[in-house]
Amino acid sequence: MARPDLSRVPEWFHRYIAQVEGDDLLPVLIQQQSSFVQFLENLPADKIDYRYGPDKWTIKEVLQHIIDAERVFLYRALCIARGEKQSLPGFDENEYAANSKAHNRNWNDMLEEFKAVRRSSEILFASFDNEQLEATGISNKNPIYVLAIGFIIAGHLTHHLNIIKERYL
Repeated sequence: MARPDLSRVPEWFHRYIAQVEGDDLLPVLIQQQSSFVQFLENLPADKIDYRYGPDKWTIKEVLQHIIDAERVFLYRALCIARGEKQSLPGFDENEYAANSKAHNRNWNDMLEEFKAVRRSSEILFASFDNEQLEATGISNKNPIYVLAIGFIIAGHLTHHLNIIKERYL
């Protein structure tokens, strides 16, 4: 599988795609799942609810955001691969975070949820043939295609992992 054609992807997603190493999406998704969970399992307990600024998310909220965003991206990929012609809605990540109630969630449950969502991503992308991976649709009023969404999922996680390492630890 080749890397996404950036001319077919809204520019604000280029930064996520650029953070993905290699050309083969599935091994990246699989490797990220285990390494990210291991990273999160080894975080000091006092860091899980830490925020580095007054209006910044806690690590728990960041994890919930990653889970929520992956679900949204995965839904978009499914719809487009299945031939959806309607424009798919965008989402306001800050509104989702504000309403996630991540602070009330059990950390281990959240780790299990991430693993389940990521495994679902792996299975779905493995099921797509080349025609589905190349399918184009409209999301948030912009053209996007399925393969790029997979790379966006992987790059989005890397983006937030880097922020956690740089600003929270």
